[in-house]
Amino acid sequence: MAEDEAGIQWDFLRFLRATAVNKVAGLTREQAAATPLPSSPRMSALGVLKHLTAVERWWLSIEAGGADLPSLWEGSPDPSWDLTEDDEPRSVVEAYRAEWELSESALAGVSPGERARRSGKFTVRWVLAHVLQETARHTGHLDVLRELADGSTGE
Repeated sequence: MAEDEAGIQWDFLRFLRATAVNKVAGLTREQAAATPLPSSPRMSALGVLKHLTAVERWWLSIEAGGADLPSLWEGSPDPSWDLTEDDEPRSVVEAYRAEWELSESALAGVSPGERARRSGKFTVRWVLAHVLQETARHTGHLDVLRELADGSTGE
């Protein structure tokens, strides 16, 4: 277990990422693409993972790390929630996992107190905290979506 600030943040983010991925494990495409919440008609388990992929791309790789990558959420409403016919649990999880590698690579050697490389508006500390809270919040959404899909609960 890490004892330094950045190590603790990364450890919690890695735990939340793994938990999010676990929430779609074993779901069919139909279950993972279902949007059972009337108040959130675009929210599906796959859509949550696609959105988290876009969150990591923007905040960690582009904003904090300064990577020259295209944003995955250009447009209004935010298109990162939308599914294509090609989006399957396996492909969406693979894309999310690939983004983890990009994010961690973009921030290799960057300390929490440094300014974000794109805008300089935020510290890396703030960006990591923001991504942690957003990933935790959406992992909670995945808890509900999974329970509605097949009754499964737990980490």
